[in-house]
Amino acid sequence: MATATEIFERLKQDHDKHRELLDKLLETSGDSDDRETLFEELTKELKSHAAAEEQALYSTMLRKPPTTDETRHSVAEHHEIEEALNDLAATDMSSGGWLTKFKTFDHDYRHHIDEEEEDHFPDFAKYLDDEDMEHMERVFERRKKEEKAEAEVTPEKKEDAKE
Repeated sequence: MATATEIFERLKQDHDKHRELLDKLLETSGDSDDRETLFEELTKELKSHAAAEEQALYSTMLRKPPTTDETRHSVAEHHEIEEALNDLAATDMSSGGWLTKFKTFDHDYRHHIDEEEEDHFPDFAKYLDDEDMEHMERVFERRKKEEKAEAEVTPEKKEDAKE
């Protein structure tokens, strides 16, 4: 189905942007302006992408019984990603602990998007029709824009940052 690839290609475009931001962040050091700016951009991008993806793709896939388990798995990982971002925001960027946490986050997030692209998206495409595709494309673009405008870097209290 030609249209099935369109929404998945759009999501993959975001994932590619996320990979670039992760790579750039790994090149930063200490509590630099670059690290702070890139981390804020990454956080807003990931939070808005996840919210829009859940509202467009995953809400649709929950209505398709064969994909319920994969859908729940990905949504659960979205919540773990948000918690990790909030924990990173609460951690002193100049500490070695921040970089250690970020490298773990980087690994986990790349695993998540690789799993979506390689496993979930091909499985999901089997259960989608043209109406689903139109709905998902429309909802994703609208919600991503709205979510990004409202997304914030929301740190936990510094004293609550995980060790």
